[in-house]
Amino acid sequence: MSRPSSTGPSANKPCNKQPPPQPQHAPSPAAPPAAATISAAGPGSSAVPAAAAVISGPGGGGGAGPVSPQHHELTSLFECPVCFDYVLPPILQCQAGHLVCNQCRQKLSCCPTCRGALTPSIRNLAMEKVASAVLFPCKYATTGCSLTLHHTEKPEHEDICEYRPYSCPCPGASCKWQGSLEAVMSHLMHAHKSITTLQGEDIVFLATDINLPGAVDWVMMQSCFGHHFMLVLEKQEKYEGHQQFFAIVLLIGTRKQAENFAYRLELNGNRRRLTWEATPRSIHDGVSAAIMNSDCLVFDTAIAHLFADNGNLGINVTISTCCP
Repeated sequence: MSRPSSTGPSANKPCNKQPPPQPQHAPSPAAPPAAATISAAGPGSSAVPAAAAVISGPGGGGGAGPVSPQHHELTSLFECPVCFDYVLPPILQCQAGHLVCNQCRQKLSCCPTCRGALTPSIRNLAMEKVASAVLFPCKYATTGCSLTLHHTEKPEHEDICEYRPYSCPCPGASCKWQGSLEAVMSHLMHAHKSITTLQGEDIVFLATDINLPGAVDWVMMQSCFGHHFMLVLEKQEKYEGHQQFFAIVLLIGTRKQAENFAYRLELNGNRRRLTWEATPRSIHDGVSAAIMNSDCLVFDTAIAHLFADNGNLGINVTISTCCP
């Protein structure tokens, strides 16, 4: 089937080059694909949670039920006087019995409460036993997370919590922006104006100058089905001396929203075809983990040259909705 395309404005790469299951909270008619030319650039808070619940059985477990003022009063005993996050096992105290979390303790030369010495280290085994009998709120409770967790589950959950701040989804680490999901697109439009956005579920992503040396990325946006998707093509040496291309689609949305879509990437030309189909990743997951696990379209420079035309590589991108 022939696929008409038109070349849109070029856009420089906005960023330079340089990551566990989550607890449970409670295709349209085809249109001619658009195309955009993407030029590569050079190589490349914690709040005080409001409540907690006491574990009501052997082994404990997370929950999201109502809590009493007594529970809040109990968990407040674990608040670090420096960062106001919780002091969790192993719990160390100063000689006068004051607590400070392990992260802050490493930066202090004396107790922030009494100015006494923090050495030698003294374990508070009684408070550790109490901590093991309490469910602590997620550190992102103030932004909407209602889960309460055993202290051993808390760090892992907070690493993947849907309510944690979103980072700028552009590849690389040059942009340090963080904010809410609703603010991501506004950030991209104002801070990364060079990114091209195309409308429609069937487009052509044209990456130019794929022979540039070193690590390079190409980025563009696709808008369809009332959502925005970020298309990323990266060239890097995942293994020394072996340059590879990695192509992936990210949803500007949550993991749950991403499950409602599928995408297809296709290289076509010279009577050859290379296709990858998958569920888009949420921008919360980012690109790095997908590349590390090769959970994306992967091909080396030799394959790229089979499909390239004068150093430019076109990738057909199709977004579709999944049946419930």
